[in-house]
Amino acid sequence: MVMPIETQVANKRVILGLSGGVDSAVAAILLQRAGADVQALHMTNWEDDDGYCTAADDLQDARNICEQLGITLHHANFSRQYQDQVFEYFLEEYKVGRTPNPDVLCNREIKFGVFRDYAKRLGGDLLATGHYAQSDIVDGTGALFKGADPGKDQSYFLHAVSADALAETVFPLGDIQKNAVRQIARDSGLTVHDKKDSTGICFIGERPFREFLATYLPAKPGLMVTPGGEEIGMHQGLMYHTLGQRRGLQIGGRTDSSDEPWYVVGKNLEKNQLIVAQGEHKMLFSNSLLATDVSWIGTAPAGLTEGLRCRAKVRYRQVDQDCVVQVLNDGTAEVLFDEPQKAVAPGQFVVFYDNERCLGGAVVNKIG
Repeated sequence: MVMPIETQVANKRVILGLSGGVDSAVAAILLQRAGADVQALHMTNWEDDDGYCTAADDLQDARNICEQLGITLHHANFSRQYQDQVFEYFLEEYKVGRTPNPDVLCNREIKFGVFRDYAKRLGGDLLATGHYAQSDIVDGTGALFKGADPGKDQSYFLHAVSADALAETVFPLGDIQKNAVRQIARDSGLTVHDKKDSTGICFIGERPFREFLATYLPAKPGLMVTPGGEEIGMHQGLMYHTLGQRRGLQIGGRTDSSDEPWYVVGKNLEKNQLIVAQGEHKMLFSNSLLATDVSWIGTAPAGLTEGLRCRAKVRYRQVDQDCVVQVLNDGTAEVLFDEPQKAVAPGQFVVFYDNERCLGGAVVNKIG
């Protein structure tokens, strides 16, 4: 059982990451109720003034929240660090035809990296965010657990955060449901109680993705082919597509094929070809994967050399899948699933669990 928030924060200074949204606002309320000395820190990590980034509006919302709750607000600009430590990686992955997840790196490098360092300079004893997850100290080491709301649990995105950072972090929303969060905001008279949740790229906002990516990487059109090599159309750039993608292919309604939907099932980088197939094609499924950049929260679990039976997910909100993970001599992780997995995309993360506890994760490199 995770330690109650009152026990974690009473009489401690907690620096809360306040985005200006409803989740972090309610986190502030819950921290106050638990007896914490709460101060807020709002980050600016993207500065393009192109109509899609909502940084200015979010900062004003954060100011209003702090004024209403009587909380001191600090503001820091980490745009350079975000560019160097997150966004450059994001672009490099797309260059080589992979599908990155910048939220994982953003959490590790920014929210629980430079943000954490800044919070310490403000005299913070603990760091807090509005994530739906839970942290605790187990056998003297920081540990990560799933949030109580299965539809909002964000442990997948937090798996790369260090045990040291988790030992100094509290997640006030970890044990409550999303609908309760909005009700608390409503009852407290917060103007952001009905503010839309952000679903865009971490700190970049919700914008037309192809248009955005094309400003940084040149699009390279090529052929769209079946697994057998039949040419059936053109793609505008491999970087715009991911394995398992169904929408946006614009190849439906062919007289020489069935009515089954078309899916992206592969990429041929050398020939710049997008491979597509109809229906539940065998290329959509994989029984295993190889993963690199393996990170464990604290000490690596026992049994990895021989093969550790646990559960894993290869995308956010996927139901945990039974598997065996084995770390090979070169440091890569081989994951063997009990059941075939659909549309596993290189560049995404495989995250490992022991029941409710998140053990860590790795970057999907190859599928088998």
